[in-house]
Amino acid sequence: MVEPALVADGVHSGARRHVLRALAAGTGIGWDGADRAVFEERFDRHFPALFRLFHDLYGARPDWLDQLTDLVMQSARSWAERPAALKGLDAEREHNSGWFQSNTMLGGVCYVDRYAVDLEGVRARIPYFKELGLTYLHLMPLFLAPEPHSDGGYAVSSYRDVNPRLGTMEQLRDLAAELRANGISLVVDFIFNHTSDEHEWARKAAAGEPAYSDYYWIFPDRSMPDAFEQTVREIFPDDHPGSFVDLPDGRWVWTTFHTFQWDLNYSNPDVFRAMAGEMLFLANQGVDILRMDAVAFIWKQLGTPCENLPEAHTLLQAFNAVCRLAAPSLLFKSEAIVHPDEVARYIDPAECQLSYNPLQMALIWEALATRDVSLLTQALERRHNIPDGTAWVNYVRSHDDIGWTFADEDAAELGINAFEHRRFLNSFYVNRFPGSFARGVPFQDNPRTGDCRISGTTASLCGLEGGADVAVDRILLAHSVAFSTGGIPLLYLGDEVGQFNDYGYAAEEGHGTDSRWVHRPHYPAAGYARRAEPETPAGAVFAGLRRMVSVRSATPELAGTRLVGFATNNPGVLGYQRPGNGTLILALANFSDGPQEVTALTLSGFAAGAVDVLTGAHVCLDAGLVLDARQFVWLRVTPRP
Repeated sequence: MVEPALVADGVHSGARRHVLRALAAGTGIGWDGADRAVFEERFDRHFPALFRLFHDLYGARPDWLDQLTDLVMQSARSWAERPAALKGLDAEREHNSGWFQSNTMLGGVCYVDRYAVDLEGVRARIPYFKELGLTYLHLMPLFLAPEPHSDGGYAVSSYRDVNPRLGTMEQLRDLAAELRANGISLVVDFIFNHTSDEHEWARKAAAGEPAYSDYYWIFPDRSMPDAFEQTVREIFPDDHPGSFVDLPDGRWVWTTFHTFQWDLNYSNPDVFRAMAGEMLFLANQGVDILRMDAVAFIWKQLGTPCENLPEAHTLLQAFNAVCRLAAPSLLFKSEAIVHPDEVARYIDPAECQLSYNPLQMALIWEALATRDVSLLTQALERRHNIPDGTAWVNYVRSHDDIGWTFADEDAAELGINAFEHRRFLNSFYVNRFPGSFARGVPFQDNPRTGDCRISGTTASLCGLEGGADVAVDRILLAHSVAFSTGGIPLLYLGDEVGQFNDYGYAAEEGHGTDSRWVHRPHYPAAGYARRAEPETPAGAVFAGLRRMVSVRSATPELAGTRLVGFATNNPGVLGYQRPGNGTLILALANFSDGPQEVTALTLSGFAAGAVDVLTGAHVCLDAGLVLDARQFVWLRVTPRP
């Protein structure tokens, strides 16, 4: 039990002594002198933050110091067990903490089974990944999950077992090592808001074991669920109304998403330590980056929406501090499809070093539909720059649907009615709007309200499926923004050869009610076979993207994330600047269907001579610049004195 004196001003020093005594005893750690010295040095640097965060979360409990001590001991054991190659990577990245901000970074994401059948199939594709230029490979959820209640792998029944259809944990560990040897970092999902109801912890909770019942939000009757549901929104009302489902014994368990996904109770420090253990286990298999799923929902508090609460950030920071002790090269990537202001709050070197950029993604599609870049320009100027030591993950589309995440107040500033504009965009992208080029499919469509989200591959949404001659131009235009605004560009693998929607998705077991499977097609073998034929759509898309990858990696101004806005004074032309050392890249992109001019006066802040780094062409800015329809340029320019 903690002495009362420890909760006064001396609480940190007292706790530190308490933990150091446990480390000195070294019970069950099994480390050598070198490993111990490294850990103790990290402990000196990072324990103050871990202590503060853990105390903020659990300091009101009488056992908080024992829990903290157990957590540090658990971290020490994990460090002692960490393979030598990964310890070497830790040392390297501690001295190069901005490695992920390089202009050579390129990400790819896929489902193992759909893209390569299994982990050995992924391994066989490494030569292609190197051809493409990948340095980051995100394998969609691949851990053990029960069928048909797997939610595409997001209902995990074991974080330490790979789905046997895909392979084994040993194969994943070997794949991680081979990817690392080829300069590719492995990214996997860490589903930490909930587990499957078939997870061992959930089974024990269902059986009534008190310790495990406290791993989840389980109540004996409807009193507390009714109280929470006064302020908590329904996420998937078609699956179940409210946020709770009843158990056979009459109890009620919190299930934010699907009935078979039970929310973890992080107010219990046993849960924190258990999940930290799972996280460190994955780090020791060679995982470089964890995609932290559903971060907005992880902390619950009565009388609140139970989304984006301050304690959610504290939790992420505390997990991060644990990793700095035992696996310091591991990074977190936040997945928060929420208000743009809330997305930004998760991005910090001490929280999530990486974050998806859902606002930019959505507004690229908005600009393609409207041929007007006003909202996208506003977002880049106002919401793009993030703290040093962090990076966006920029994407044109992901495994998920497209939702229109721009803020209503941002739209209102531009005279746009946000509700009506979202209705227009939904109509446009499911080909219900006259003149639409898109071949999207509605997701969670509500004809009464006009609300829905959009499914579809990049090529299908850009009109390539419909045979539009200019669809390749749209595909490359969209990607030019993701590749040049700053951060890690991410490709959904197969999109780089123009894969179409898979309308046969509904015939696959468990997929019929989820239209997002339309844009998760199987490996597009025909497209890849023609990627070297630039006269084909697949070859034209591949060649254009490969050119961007090559040029980006040779353009130091495109490293990092810093972006300076640039007003083109033309609503059809997007502009922004990427500062370098004495020079900068001025990116201009024409989203309209006809030629557009950026005037000489608008460009007068730059010296007359410029070079388009994408083509090598010399450009004179004194007379202004005319961009053809859907043309984009990356101009290396020099500011006038």
